[in-house]
Amino acid sequence: MKVLKAFIIFLIFCSLAGCGLFNQGVHIFHHESPEETNLGELLRKAERCFHGGQYERAYQYYEQVRNLYPGSPQAIYAHLKMADSKFWEGKYLEAVALYEEFEKFYPANEAIPYVIFQIGTCYYKMRKSYDRDQSFTKKAIEAYQRLLETYPNSPYTTEVKNRIKKLRELLAKHELYVAQFYYKIGYYRAAYGRLLYLINNYPETSPAVKARKLVLTYYKKAVKETEELKNGTKKDFWGERVP
Repeated sequence: MKVLKAFIIFLIFCSLAGCGLFNQGVHIFHHESPEETNLGELLRKAERCFHGGQYERAYQYYEQVRNLYPGSPQAIYAHLKMADSKFWEGKYLEAVALYEEFEKFYPANEAIPYVIFQIGTCYYKMRKSYDRDQSFTKKAIEAYQRLLETYPNSPYTTEVKNRIKKLRELLAKHELYVAQFYYKIGYYRAAYGRLLYLINNYPETSPAVKARKLVLTYYKKAVKETEELKNGTKKDFWGERVP
């Protein structure tokens, strides 16, 4: 009787223990690991902030994903979204650095056409008026042309061509402005040279049309200035004889 009683107690114990192991197994199977939970939560927070316009906070969450889970698909995605966060925050130079870094690390990634487009767009956003330095304008054209040459069938092609046309108009307008400035202060040879540069490099633009109407006048003044320099009668901006 004692043996039977002990055996029954043993069966009950095993049954309870078995239920515990079974339940534990179900719990592990249906829930993510702590690492997966943390990754998912970071991404959810990042996306929520990004789409809510909180780009600085979104950047911080994406940065954590990239740093804590290097090499994962989520880290690659987060790297790109870090650049996007800076772009939408209006910090274009920082965005360019991150886009270029992404292209360097993942040159075969399917997002590269978008990345190149965004690099060009950062410079496009930073372009200045025709009477100021045009370095950003030229960089935008370089990036957009690289996109057209490398990925001619990208979905950005039409927009990029339109922007390049607009940017070339801006560069041509800058050249005309500089030529007219030189002419105004009496540096006719320099003015004529900028006019020729405009006509040769931006022939399809509206400033080139104006330049063609001015080129003969500028040429005559340039010839006269050359003679004055040769004879030693040319005076500088302040009215002094040019050495």
